[in-house]
Amino acid sequence: MSLKVIGSGFGRTGTLSTKLALEQLGFGPCHQMVEVMGNPEQPAKWAAVAAGEEVDWEDVYEGYNAQVDFPGAAVWRQAVIAFPDAKVVHTERPEEDWWASFDKTIGKFMTVRRSIALPPPVEGVFETMNTLIFEPIFGGTVNRETAIAAYRKNNASVRETIPADRLLVFNVAEGWEPLCRFLEVPVPATPFPRSNEREEFWAKFGGEPQIDAAGRVIGN
Repeated sequence: MSLKVIGSGFGRTGTLSTKLALEQLGFGPCHQMVEVMGNPEQPAKWAAVAAGEEVDWEDVYEGYNAQVDFPGAAVWRQAVIAFPDAKVVHTERPEEDWWASFDKTIGKFMTVRRSIALPPPVEGVFETMNTLIFEPIFGGTVNRETAIAAYRKNNASVRETIPADRLLVFNVAEGWEPLCRFLEVPVPATPFPRSNEREEFWAKFGGEPQIDAAGRVIGN
């Protein structure tokens, strides 16, 4: 099984909605961060990627027809070479909207995760993600300036690298039509999936932690 769709957009750009949409259109299973947390074969593969080992991308994405979100969005350059026939769907939203969502979810989680009681397997997954994503892409910190700079850089790199006939820059607010046209499939009669609100994100980790004025976790 080879990837037919590669997602190059950062998390918090509508990636879970896009995952659900791709699966509804017949491009599933679709890889996303929830797969790394839930598929016991996945963590070791991404640990190898983060360690800089030479990997077989067919093996990394074994069992998946599509990919969106992190961690795959951190290695889209490798994926577009490994899967030359795959189309690229680059999810994107206005940068201030993205930052507002990222700051309250992924950014906050990566900042406080060592103070949260996570199950050991999940804790290990996010040590890997720290090495693969948080340190190299965001500089190991969360602030508006550095995060938006990283977001802009990725958006620009995708546009500069991927040929126009292979790329769809996609805002999930546009719904089915551009996605279906790009993938050459019929438009479903059902509404476009809407998911991944802030509460859904934190539900995966037992609820959103409370932070005191000094930046310490005081409960979750």
